[in-house]
Amino acid sequence: MNTPPQRADLAPLSVDTVCRVEFGAGRVDLLPELLATTGHHRAFVVTDRGLRAAGVAERVLKILDAADVEHAVYDEVAPNPSTGNVDAGAARARAFGPAAVVALGGGSVLDAAKGIALLVGNPDAVAADADTLWEAADGLPLIAIPTTSGTGAETNGFGVIEDTAACRKVYMGHPSVRPRVALLDPELTLGLPAPATAATGIDALVHGIESLASRGANPFSVAYATQAVTMVSRALPAAHRDGSDLDARAELMMGAHLAGQALTLSGLGLVHGIGHALTAHTGTAHGVALAAVLEEVMEFTAQAARPAYEQVARAMRLSEPPDGDWAGAAVEAVREISAGLDIKRPLRALGADRAMLPSIAAGAVADAVTKNAPRLPSEPEVLDILMRVYQGS
Repeated sequence: MNTPPQRADLAPLSVDTVCRVEFGAGRVDLLPELLATTGHHRAFVVTDRGLRAAGVAERVLKILDAADVEHAVYDEVAPNPSTGNVDAGAARARAFGPAAVVALGGGSVLDAAKGIALLVGNPDAVAADADTLWEAADGLPLIAIPTTSGTGAETNGFGVIEDTAACRKVYMGHPSVRPRVALLDPELTLGLPAPATAATGIDALVHGIESLASRGANPFSVAYATQAVTMVSRALPAAHRDGSDLDARAELMMGAHLAGQALTLSGLGLVHGIGHALTAHTGTAHGVALAAVLEEVMEFTAQAARPAYEQVARAMRLSEPPDGDWAGAAVEAVREISAGLDIKRPLRALGADRAMLPSIAAGAVADAVTKNAPRLPSEPEVLDILMRVYQGS
C-alpha cells in the first residue's frame, strides 16, 4: 500500500474528544439516568446561591427528588472561585460520602466542582496543592450542567481557581474530573440577564478566536473553533437583545461548547493571560476582563496571526474587505460586537490603578496560556497594551 507524503500541517497527532453530550431543550430531565451511567446513585450538587435564588437549582433538585436520588448541595461557590471555596466544598463532599458530582452553573461553578471532585479522591490534599495534583489519584466522576454559554468548562478536566494568598490564578485539574457527561439544556439559560449573557458570550467568542490563532492549533481544533466563531458571532447579539429567544440561546450554547472543545485541544493566548491577571488583581468578571483588551491584543498579534484572523473574518461571514486586510476586518467586527454588547470598559473603570499595571503585565506574561500566543510578548509590550486601555483606547 502506498503511503501518501506527509504535510507539515497534517503531522501525526492524537486527540481525546470523548465526552457524552446531551443537547436540547428539556434534556436536564435525563439527569437521573445519566447519573446512573457514572456508577453512582447519589449526587453531590455544586452550584451557587444566585442559581438557588433564581430557582434554577431547585428545578434540578426536584428532578433528583422525583427519581428518589439522594443528594447534598454545596451552593457557596463565588464568581471567581478561590482555593477556600474548593476546600470547603471538598470537606462537605467528603462528609456526604461516595457520590457523583453534579456541577450546575457557569464556568466558576464547573471549575470549582472539578477541584472538589479531585480533592475528594485525594483525602490529604488541599486546593493550594493544585500544581502537584495533575499526577494525583482519581477524583469523583462528574456531570456538568452549564447554565451560561461561555466558558466551555464542560469539555475539559481542569479549572482556573484563584489562590488568594498568592494573588494569582492556578490551574487545577486531572483527567479523571473531565465531565463524563455534558448536559446542555438551553432552557436553563433563559433567565440569564443581558450583562451576564454578554460577559459569558464574549468569553466563548475569544475562545474561538484564540484557538484559531494558537500555536497549538491543529485540524480538529480549527474545525471546532471555526464553527464556534460562526455560531457565537451570530447568536450572541440576538440572545443579548432578547434573552427569551430560545433558538438564539440554543445556538449560543452549542457554539460555546464547540469553542470549549477547541481550546481544550489548542490552548488559548494573550487575551486570556491578561484577563486572568486582571481578574486576580481587581476581581473583574472574566468576560469583562477579556473584552477590555480583546481588540488591542488582536492588533498586537495581527501580523503573526494573519491567516488565523482571516479565518475568523470568513467564519463571521464578512464581505471581502476592499483593501484585502482580512485581519483588520476581523478586529473591526469584534469591536462592533463588543460595542453592541456594551461590555468594553477602560481599566480604570474596572478597579485597576496605574501602580497595578506592571504587576498585571508580569502576571500575564507568566501565565501558561500566553505561551500559546502567535506573538510572544514581553512585559513592556503587555504594559504598553494595558496603558492604552487604562483610559480607554
